[in-house]
Amino acid sequence: MNKEQPYFPSNSFIRVATACPEVSLADVPANIDRIAEIYESAEEQEVSLVVFPELSLTGYTLGDLVQQSALLSQAENGLQELANITLERHAAMVVGLPIKVTNGLYNCAAVLADGAIKGIVPKSNLPTYNEFYEGRWYQTWNQANTTIEIGGQTIPFGTELLFDIADTKCGIEICEDLWVSQPPSVKLAEAGAQIIVNPSASPEQVGKANYRRDLVRLQSSRLISGYIYAGCDVSESTSEIVMGGHQLIASNGNLVNESLPFNDQKMMIAEIDTDHLEFDRRKQHMATVLGPLVIKTEITRQQNDVLLKIERNPFLPNETTEERSERLQMALRIQAHGLAMRMRASHQESLVLGLSGGLDSTLALLVALETADILGKESSDMIHTLTMPGLASSEQTQDNAQALAAALGVPNTVIPIHELAEMELAALGHNGHDQDITYENVQARARTSLLFNYANKHHAMVLGTGDLSEIALGWCTYNADQQSHYNVNASVPKTLVRHLVTYLAEQPRYKTAKVTLEAILETPVSPELTTTNSENISQTTEDIIGPYELHDFFLYHLVRWGDKPAKIAYLAERVFADSYTQKEVNHWFGVFIKRFVQNQFKRETLPNGPKIGSVSLSPRGDWRMPPDLYNSALWK
Repeated sequence: MNKEQPYFPSNSFIRVATACPEVSLADVPANIDRIAEIYESAEEQEVSLVVFPELSLTGYTLGDLVQQSALLSQAENGLQELANITLERHAAMVVGLPIKVTNGLYNCAAVLADGAIKGIVPKSNLPTYNEFYEGRWYQTWNQANTTIEIGGQTIPFGTELLFDIADTKCGIEICEDLWVSQPPSVKLAEAGAQIIVNPSASPEQVGKANYRRDLVRLQSSRLISGYIYAGCDVSESTSEIVMGGHQLIASNGNLVNESLPFNDQKMMIAEIDTDHLEFDRRKQHMATVLGPLVIKTEITRQQNDVLLKIERNPFLPNETTEERSERLQMALRIQAHGLAMRMRASHQESLVLGLSGGLDSTLALLVALETADILGKESSDMIHTLTMPGLASSEQTQDNAQALAAALGVPNTVIPIHELAEMELAALGHNGHDQDITYENVQARARTSLLFNYANKHHAMVLGTGDLSEIALGWCTYNADQQSHYNVNASVPKTLVRHLVTYLAEQPRYKTAKVTLEAILETPVSPELTTTNSENISQTTEDIIGPYELHDFFLYHLVRWGDKPAKIAYLAERVFADSYTQKEVNHWFGVFIKRFVQNQFKRETLPNGPKIGSVSLSPRGDWRMPPDLYNSALWK
């Protein structure tokens, strides 16, 4: 791969932080010191935006003290003092304080950057129920944006403000605003806000942290945005309620970082990939409506590395054991129910698949068994497997195939293709010795021809086995293993195929096949189309086209996120540093791009198959690409 321009993390990622300082109620100078200390630490760690909790300058649990003129004056002076701290710094901060506007008092969040107060946003929804009594002290701002004067500075004030921080538009809602049926963040996101900031003071209750986490995560998903939630510290007054300092940062439905309640963590840092937010917004036609005032800051992104955890295997579930099992079960259910529906719709009573002793056909067979249960059929009646040893087949894989069928109680027919392949090669005038592409593909097409003809004889349908990674790379023979009546593995990448088979091998239902399944998992991936006259497997796929874990990483970031090549290579170099050199990553990325572009014509005629996850290459669904690209210049 030719990286014409170097990639910098700051091109894509904005580093943000939540802060949870200890609070001294009604002691503005003490709170300024603590806020300033955390802010300076955040700035040293190349954070572009740090968010402090609701009313962090004065404390939230003030009660009637918030009406005191002395406190309000101290808060305004303190806000100016904190603004001065941001002069010639590379981080903006959001702090909370009460602000008096004419005869009203408002619960506000102020954005400070470039040595100035950039704007102030009042809270839209005031909780006045249960333990809350904000309506006693504060008013709701329901007017258009205006300006107010603080220390001789004219400052934008209102709920329709956006702040351009490090080339990222940020909107603000405060605590209760998130909990109502129509959060302000919806309109802010529609107006272009990529990140929503929420300074909060949400008391803890049993079970509330889980609900709060879901709120933040799901709101970020609905809005295709980042969401930064900063909760108040436990040092707030506990006369009736207890704060826990819950800190949350989410992005597009994913929890990026979290500091649990009562964790005593004073600052939490995370990164949000704004490229990914923009990509999904483009894809989902999330148009920007005009309206809010956009306030520009001089903050720029500074980070030279990525703190965000980059998943080495993005297609694999990374949750707890129980959640991982649920996700894997869901993938299998989608495959099995998709196949069941196709069999019902086509009025087919049985199916046939080629059982090679490899991972893909093993998973397809296990899915077929699940399908038989759904249809209420005996698997031994519904499923036919063919094992078709050829000119390069090893005893290892053929033995595994036959042992697996026997262990699972499904019939297996062995049909050698040596003579068929040799006859066709002879008819083509091939010498039968040169192991070229003709030699390989004659075998692949002989197997597919047998499967379809066997299906005709037994009124069955041919079950495809090729996986998403092979489809992406074009590692399949056109009009051979590329074709079937239905392919249950069509959107399952190779890394997930291995994970699913490993998972199923541990299930009680398949205990009789566990030894064979483990043997298959240990067998190198191979098409077995050429041989060195050895009893062992002599053609290893990953030696030819590269490691599947790399290719699946490339595929995910290219198709799911539309990432630039330099970014993909940078992330791969970083996450696979313990396994591959930079030169190796770039080499295999070049191989991936070349094969991905050149083999779109094979994807144009793919059979139907169920969509499992967020990436699919179906030409009728997720991926429509011209098959006639002259080269891969787009991804150079």
